[in-house]
Amino acid sequence: MAEKILIVDDELDMLKLLSMIIKEKTPYEVTTTNNPLEAVELAKQGGIDLVITDLKMPGLDGIEVLEAVKKDDPDRPVIFITAYATVESASEAIQKGGFDFITKPFRKEQILFTVDRAMKWIAMQKENKLLKEQLKKSEQ
Repeated sequence: MAEKILIVDDELDMLKLLSMIIKEKTPYEVTTTNNPLEAVELAKQGGIDLVITDLKMPGLDGIEVLEAVKKDDPDRPVIFITAYATVESASEAIQKGGFDFITKPFRKEQILFTVDRAMKWIAMQKENKLLKEQLKKSEQ
């Protein structure tokens, strides 16, 4: 079963671009929304492995999306993409649990590299949990 990526951005062109890049070059399933409130609901329903979100959006900003997603699943990585990058916003995003921070304009390779790194991190987290469970069982 392919991992699922949720992309949230209030710009429809950006959603299409990111979706196209990821679908073309990876095996991952992609869901997109331009509504951050809908993104939070989709993440709560489960089945989303990775969230890519814009930082500045009406309704909820990317940090609020991150907080809601992390409340539901603390291990789910969240990648930020923004045209309004500052050292302070990048620092806040990472301090609150963001996986990475990409500034617009970006190169296609940068997105693909970051998504690949996040998916490898997810696989490592799952393997780590499994090994810990096996270790507990063997100690009993």
